Amino acid sequence: MQSRVTGTTMPVLEFVLEPNESVISEAGELSWMGSSIQMTTHTQFAGGGGLFGMLKRVAGGGSIFMTEYRAIGAAGEVAFATKLPGHIVPVEVSPGHEYMIHRHGFLCATPQIQISVGFQQSLGAGIFGGSGFLLQHLSGQGTAWLELSGELVIRDLQPGETLRVHPGHVGAFQSSVSFQITTVPGIKNMIFGGDGIFLAALTGPGRIWLQTLPITKLAHAIDQYLPHEARRETVEGGMVGGIVGSILNGMK
Repeated sequence: MQSRVTGTTMPVLEFVLEPNESVISEAGELSWMGSSIQMTTHTQFAGGGGLFGMLKRVAGGGSIFMTEYRAIGAAGEVAFATKLPGHIVPVEVSPGHEYMIHRHGFLCATPQIQISVGFQQSLGAGIFGGSGFLLQHLSGQGTAWLELSGELVIRDLQPGETLRVHPGHVGAFQSSVSFQITTVPGIKNMIFGGDGIFLAALTGPGRIWLQTLPITKLAHAIDQYLPHEARRETVEGGMVGGIVGSILNGMK
């Protein structure tokens, strides 16, 4: 198996698979493939945990369906492009060297990689209707390729060293890193600070990958240019509506 990343702003991961070699991805990730590549979509690689594990993935916004791309009879090419400007990062996965990645971070992997829900928290979804926060867990044996949006910042945390991060900027981290959701200190900071209510606390030892372009922040930035009825309701809500809206936007 040969692989290479082509491009800079919107990179694409290209494979040349020898006969009977394969890679897997979530359904819908394919960009292009050669005539010798056979596609098989199933739930076999959805990460263990049986039916309950699959239901957790669906509840968290993931897919239970995975597609295997296998070269049959001759070598063939298959490619996966990023959905946003950013970077494609390969990581080697093995027992004791596992990873947590953000919900949209998995691009593709070799067949023995398993994907499951590693962390899920509502972040007030029961009160405010938020979509919550989810991390996927990569385990097994092989190579996985991650899709991280925007620029990439890599930090190696020492034992006991903690970095507090806006949840959307958490791209990936080694499973040796401790992770928990905390609140922004101070009620004034929560309401008027504009940074949302929650922060992710990452504590070493281990490596973390931070992304500078969370998809939720990109969506919020372009939302004001899209015509829809909900914006009129927000404007008519006055100051209180604006404060609540600011809180909710920070939770995304």
